[in-house]
Amino acid sequence: MAAQSHAARRPGRALAALALAAAGGLLAAATVGSGPAGAAGTTLRDLAEAKGSYFGTALTQSNLNSSTITAIAGAQFDVVTPGNEMKWDTTEPSAGNFNFGPGDQIVSFAKAHSMRVRGHTLVWHSQLPSWVGNLPANQVQAAMENHVTTEATHYKGQVYSWDVVNEPFNEDGTLRADAFYNAMGTGYIADALRTAHAADPNAKLYLNDYNIEGLGAKSDAMYQLVSSLKQQGVPIDGVGFESHFIVGQVPGSLKANIQRFTALGVNVAITELDDRMPVPASAANLAQQATDYAYVVNSCLAVAGCVGVSQWGVGDPDSWIPDFFSGYGAATMYDANYQPKAAYNAVVTALGGTGSGSPSPSASASASASSSPSPSTSVPPAGAGCKVSAQVSAWNTGLTENITVTNTGASAVNGWRLAFTLPGGQTVTNAWNATVSPAGGQVGASNLAYNAAIPAGGSTSFGFQADHTGNAAAATGFTLNGVACSAG
Repeated sequence: MAAQSHAARRPGRALAALALAAAGGLLAAATVGSGPAGAAGTTLRDLAEAKGSYFGTALTQSNLNSSTITAIAGAQFDVVTPGNEMKWDTTEPSAGNFNFGPGDQIVSFAKAHSMRVRGHTLVWHSQLPSWVGNLPANQVQAAMENHVTTEATHYKGQVYSWDVVNEPFNEDGTLRADAFYNAMGTGYIADALRTAHAADPNAKLYLNDYNIEGLGAKSDAMYQLVSSLKQQGVPIDGVGFESHFIVGQVPGSLKANIQRFTALGVNVAITELDDRMPVPASAANLAQQATDYAYVVNSCLAVAGCVGVSQWGVGDPDSWIPDFFSGYGAATMYDANYQPKAAYNAVVTALGGTGSGSPSPSASASASASSSPSPSTSVPPAGAGCKVSAQVSAWNTGLTENITVTNTGASAVNGWRLAFTLPGGQTVTNAWNATVSPAGGQVGASNLAYNAAIPAGGSTSFGFQADHTGNAAAATGFTLNGVACSAG
């Protein structure tokens, strides 16, 4: 997955579509084929709970003013995360002066709709009042401990879990040099967890971050941190995978990564799921989004220690994405009119329900779990050329391999198949951005509907996860539509 930035704030957007609510058409989106209350067992929350899981959403204070958003949220979701209302700049804007009113409103809504609350967040480098950063280093620990104690105590018994420390890592796996790290070193994380546990011993305590969903330097750093905290006896119950994805770029190593964290004795939660795409949304991207959502849900359901999934926001109009990623949007399961998309029906199907007629692709852990491949591949004209780069990330008996194909010829490639040889003992278990078969030996990767064209000088990427018996080397012998490729 391509690296992505994460916004400091996720404000509610102007909800122009809400004027349509008076027509009565929007609330039909709240369930499969019925109104917001819905038939028993048809909502996301009912289906998830039947599988011992949950399906949550995020709400801001302004969202509570929308009857459309609250109707869908209350009917469909069973966990709510406050978007901004429990962050430090809201709860303690000046030293020792606490404001829990906005957060209390989210909690009240949750109670009224039998929803649990994910507290978000106690310690974060962003949305941090300037007074904290201006403290002398020898006063930061006391300020942090007082903030954590006061807020966790206020919500004691009302919050199911806390994101105690949010986004502690840089992309390379080093810890962020924020006010807390600069004053306290690496020990600030353990101190925050111990302080939160002392204030509310029954709350589940999480570390939460983005770009840790797949295997890589950042997720490795989180894994080592959690392992170290467990060895020290620090109270930690789970890790949150934020999961702000780009359509077609959900890491194929998601399930394996969930498994390795749960093997440490902690839970994993998908905490802020969305899947953005260029707008206006194309039919191909909406179909891929459905595949992506189902794949995420199925990956979580497949691992006993993955406790649930939360989408960040209810629908596209209240999503944070357009405000922070120019040209992107359509990132949730509900469209601009709060009607369910193919992604919604795909999730319903993944949870064991029946969709309402829109595409609901399977996202089983197979090499072909993706959009349909294009019906044919073209042969490049004379003078065609290509180069391929491959990166392998291996562990124990598994690996992921990410492959980038560059068209070095003078003409566009319209439809492609990349043939290559896997080392002995490697077996493909799933793939992304391509259909890969067979699972071993001489293998071919074929384009999907949305990435069939590679312009002259352009590139496309795909990847796969494989089991191995000791040889974790990269694939070799690449040919693109029969033309041998150079390494690059």
